[in-house]
Amino acid sequence: MPDAHSTTLSLADMLLDARTAARSLATATTASKDAALHAIARAVTDGTDRIVAANALDLERARETGLPEGMRDRLRLDADRIAGLAAAVTHVASLTDPVGESIRGSRLPNGLTVTEVRVPFGVVGVIYEARPNVTVDIAALALKSGNAAVLRGGSAAQQTNRVLVSLVQGALDSVGIPGTAVQTIDEFGRDGARELMRARGFIDVLIPRGSANLIDTVVRESTVPVIETGAGVVHVFLDESADLRWATDIVQNSKVQRPSVCNALETLLVHEAAAERLLPTVLGELRAAGVTVHADQRTLGIFADAVPATEEDWATEYNSLDISVAVVDDLDAALRHIDRYSTHHTESIVTENVRNAERFLAEVDSAVVMVNASTRFTDGAQFGFGAEVGISTQKMHARGPMGLSELTSTKWVVRGSGQVRG
Repeated sequence: MPDAHSTTLSLADMLLDARTAARSLATATTASKDAALHAIARAVTDGTDRIVAANALDLERARETGLPEGMRDRLRLDADRIAGLAAAVTHVASLTDPVGESIRGSRLPNGLTVTEVRVPFGVVGVIYEARPNVTVDIAALALKSGNAAVLRGGSAAQQTNRVLVSLVQGALDSVGIPGTAVQTIDEFGRDGARELMRARGFIDVLIPRGSANLIDTVVRESTVPVIETGAGVVHVFLDESADLRWATDIVQNSKVQRPSVCNALETLLVHEAAAERLLPTVLGELRAAGVTVHADQRTLGIFADAVPATEEDWATEYNSLDISVAVVDDLDAALRHIDRYSTHHTESIVTENVRNAERFLAEVDSAVVMVNASTRFTDGAQFGFGAEVGISTQKMHARGPMGLSELTSTKWVVRGSGQVRG
């Protein structure tokens, strides 16, 4: 057996503490959980200067180590973003508690009543990188849904995450909920991440958030059940009937508003019958905003201020001011392109043709499909969840933005009066 100071035993102790906290949280009242959330929101707000100072250290190290600008944007926490985090926590407190919700049930002919109710998972593990906002979002959603959380936030945000978790734990202790309900294992580095992936029996579900490589690694190596949150090779298709103003605004917002996030537009497809009408304006405004256009040959024939696209571009999540653009023959060709290259995150069509809109919604196999709307709306806060665990791109258990109910499982409650089966 390892000695008391070994990483393995220390991490094992933390996981055991998380399970103990989870048992306490499973029976916590809504009022006590909401009190904890309000305490967290206050602690985050009051700790703004500490958070910003720690984040500055992480950002300095990120620049020194050459972390891409898109990742540095995700890493950055300023006063406004911190205020947004606190507001999200407060909003989560206002949401309906999913624990104990009756999903379905009936009274059987023999007099038994059977009811399916929502229950917490228990201990939720999350592995993520350069996203300190996830630390607070997960803490809030896990607590409200009755779960403990064990977090591995990566070396890029280690200073920021240490301060955030300290503030969260202090807030929990102040209202009588175990601080060990939210823990970070960043100090154990990659070894800790690997242990988390193998902690079956301690971790009930594991959620990776980050690059395709991170997600693939967790899915391949984990013995703990994984909810896969996918990378975002996100598409917008401008149909033949697309309104020019709508097309321009939706593409601009989807790509430029925050290019580093997973719901940002990466590939633009344009119906050939509308290409000459739409592309000069749509791509002109993107270029004016500093976007590099990676164009196929038909696009280059209409808009020359671009670089030739390669096969790799169609499968790339840039997370930067880059976009790949292709002119396609029709809706069928757009659907084939999306089916081949999409990561099944979010796709949107801009059209005034109701039949084409309904075909797009029915035939595109992604977590979120849209008509005449920016892909930036794929977000837990925008969907009314207050915050989100991530965007699930798988089909089991949860799909799309994950909020409180997606952090619960169910159990069947059977009540009888002495019945036996004949």
